[in-house]
Amino acid sequence: MKPYIDHQGNSLPYPRIINIMLMLVGGSQTLRLRFWSRKPRHTAEKTLRDILTISRDTEYGREHHFDRILSATSAEDLFRLYRMYVPVNESFETLRPYVEKHMNGEQNILFPGKPDMYATTSGTTAAPKWIPMTHKYLKDVYGKMSHVWTWNFVKHRSRIFGGHIFTTVGKECEGYAPDGTIYGAVSGVLVRDIPPIIKKHYTAPASVMSIGDYTARNYTLMRLAMQHRDVTLWATANPSTILELLRVAGEYQQELIHDIECGTLSEDFEIPDLIREELEAYMSPRPERAEELRQILAEKGKLEPKDFWPLLQYLSTWKCGNTKIYMDKYVDAFDWTRTFYQELGYIATECRFGFSLDDTNESVLFPHFHYYEFVPEEELDQPHKHFLQIDELELGKRYCAYVTTYSGLYRYNMNDLIEVGGFYYGTPTVHMISKVNGIVSMTGEKLYEPQFIEAVHQAEEETGIKTKFFVGFADVEQSCYHFYYEFVNEKIVQQQADEFTKVVDIKLQQINIEYESKRRSFRLGEPQAHILLSNAYARFKASCLKDGFRDGQFKFNLLMQDEKRRNKFNLIQRLETRFEKLSEGIIDKADKIDERRKQRAKRRSNRRARSGRHNI
Repeated sequence: MKPYIDHQGNSLPYPRIINIMLMLVGGSQTLRLRFWSRKPRHTAEKTLRDILTISRDTEYGREHHFDRILSATSAEDLFRLYRMYVPVNESFETLRPYVEKHMNGEQNILFPGKPDMYATTSGTTAAPKWIPMTHKYLKDVYGKMSHVWTWNFVKHRSRIFGGHIFTTVGKECEGYAPDGTIYGAVSGVLVRDIPPIIKKHYTAPASVMSIGDYTARNYTLMRLAMQHRDVTLWATANPSTILELLRVAGEYQQELIHDIECGTLSEDFEIPDLIREELEAYMSPRPERAEELRQILAEKGKLEPKDFWPLLQYLSTWKCGNTKIYMDKYVDAFDWTRTFYQELGYIATECRFGFSLDDTNESVLFPHFHYYEFVPEEELDQPHKHFLQIDELELGKRYCAYVTTYSGLYRYNMNDLIEVGGFYYGTPTVHMISKVNGIVSMTGEKLYEPQFIEAVHQAEEETGIKTKFFVGFADVEQSCYHFYYEFVNEKIVQQQADEFTKVVDIKLQQINIEYESKRRSFRLGEPQAHILLSNAYARFKASCLKDGFRDGQFKFNLLMQDEKRRNKFNLIQRLETRFEKLSEGIIDKADKIDERRKQRAKRRSNRRARSGRHNI
């Protein structure tokens, strides 16, 4: 491997001061992680006791008898009492009333005091989830996990902070709760609070993420990053973002080269004047860099990271679950002999569940920062589930994850199916498989089945077109949804179905903020409409039962990521269409035969009539 020398023999400087600083703060946190990971059950008890002790005098703590739970004298008793007195929060809606009290200025509801901020994401209803983030969680959990994460970069590539850092994060502030508390992206806040010695290596300020037009935002991000040939770290959660950024770079390559050469930012894009003014400090004419990019374009015919960033040390994104399909589309654009590609880890808006520390896709859990519970995959549909502790997980088995945090999430269902892939000093490591329970997420949109149902019903009201049955399927390969409808009016044609789907798409964007974001940023394509034949569901179920499903156990979601079921719908459509065409052909042929028979009979009758007249 050649981790820091490019094809021209240029090398990166060794960032001694940054590395020492990261070793001190990140190295110490890594040692703590190793220590607490050796005895995960003991650590789980300690963490749960600490969370409950901190919040015992809050409204939620009093309602759910935290004092009584804390009287337990053993770990087994503590876990049992916690399960007894604290209900499972299967969705955010059961916690929403408590969070809304905080949002309106009340203190000591889910935790002492008020949150520092809220992180927003889509929920099961039209109202987004407002995930509270306490000062303790941001500083002592999220912050210290970040120290481990950045120190981990240095362990794999010692000169990674000798160049520039290209990262895309959410907006730090998207608005304010009724009491004035900000809401936005936790990642934006963390970037805001990064020490200046590291922040100066970022290719773009956080304000770029406030550009409303996604094409303009992506162009600006690539314009600011591509002016540097020494980009060493590219970190972004979803690989679909990388695809979109590379698409913009390919589409506007001449404009990018011109802007880099002249130190400008194209006026063809809608970018607020205040942001343009701020970005002036980040841009200056770079004719030599522009000429280098022109030579690459002339020799290769396109601009790819392996060519315009020859010193790229690290790429960090999600690689598990649905995201692999996006990764496969840009795998040839990088030089993997130089660039270390690391799974970002199990990170969600609700909490930073864990992240990868090596070259596998396994996320290391932090049992001293979160209290985890797990339900085996085979029990997900059962009314009475067995909740397992972190030390009870088995290698290769799959579970649904539940978490209790320092930010007021208690026994919260993450709705994620995970699989145990190994162990870190005695604590299981996990990787993401998929969403569960009627949630689909290809690019992070987290689309819920009730939201899809609501959007279709709203489209029915707006258009006057009624459906008998509908179902939606996620197509990861094409990064879009396929919506199938059986309409009450069987004379509905494809053009009308397409128009109906456009209305459904608009309604989904209004209902789900994550879906809207992914559609506007082109990470999700326009949904495709399909017209089902009559009695589509009955035909589908009959086909499934014929394949061996038990009638009493047959279950069906109206929103799925399931290629087998989608293909079955398509097959039924094709077979039924062929059958109908065949039937129409048979009937048409029979009608023609019958008509010919009638004509022959009429001719015979005419001949007999003429013969009778002749005999007379």
